[in-house]
Amino acid sequence: MSALEPFEEHRCFGGLQRRYRVRSEALDGDTVFAVFLPPRALEGQRVPALYWLSGLTCTDENFMQKAGAQRLAAELALALVAPDTSPRGEAVPGDPEGGWDFGHGAGFYVDATEPPWNRHYRMHTYVTAELPALLEAELPLDPARRGISGHSMGGHGALVCAMRHPGRYRSVSAFAPICQPGGCPWGRKAFSHLLGADPLAWRAWDASHLLAGGQGPVGPDGAALPVLVDQGTADAFLENQLRPQALAAAAEASGHPLHLRYREGYDHSYFFVASFIDDHLRHHARALLEGEP
Repeated sequence: MSALEPFEEHRCFGGLQRRYRVRSEALDGDTVFAVFLPPRALEGQRVPALYWLSGLTCTDENFMQKAGAQRLAAELALALVAPDTSPRGEAVPGDPEGGWDFGHGAGFYVDATEPPWNRHYRMHTYVTAELPALLEAELPLDPARRGISGHSMGGHGALVCAMRHPGRYRSVSAFAPICQPGGCPWGRKAFSHLLGADPLAWRAWDASHLLAGGQGPVGPDGAALPVLVDQGTADAFLENQLRPQALAAAAEASGHPLHLRYREGYDHSYFFVASFIDDHLRHHARALLEGEP
């Protein structure tokens, strides 16, 4: 019997857009996620998958409904996978202050170490291990060809997932990522709850710190994965929360390839993501489809 429980399906550019419900051990509860399967997958062929991590306040639906990624993904034969952004449910603690930037919808893609958060907030293990293993066992996704990307909090998550797991991904990119969570208000608030009060413990989940220390993402062949980042210059969160200059400095210090593109006049919204998503899909396709006829 399948562990996946589909509950929504739409035909889309010759493929299928689906939502599933599943019981997660890492999150200690039920969760939902969305998958786009391109036409080639429906023909029974295994296809590469791009995992997309969304940002604060989002769910599994934002990217799939707003980014406009399915058309090109269908042409490139890329599957798209979008998990939720946090555990949810009555048993899952949220922000004790009732805020929107921590708790439900704001899991920060780390594995919490502090109670009560450590029972449910293990998004890192869920995204990097549990969910791919489940999908690759039950859907025509190629376990040797994974990419990861995301936006804002999810951009932070994508970078950290790739950096902490050498060889697990073949490609990585991000839109307006939180590049130095230990040095911004969003990150300090979330990390102090999830990881404890000691900022030294946060470094293992900080992309700029990891990169500066030589822990840049590498592919299955051990070669450095080029990191593509797009950032809007009219983003209201640019200086205070996102700090791309920290990531750029870390890349320069470590010699890791980083293509950081500032997009004049673009903000933090999905209008920005939709404007450049095709560039990112092609960036991932070059790595994930390498060697195909």
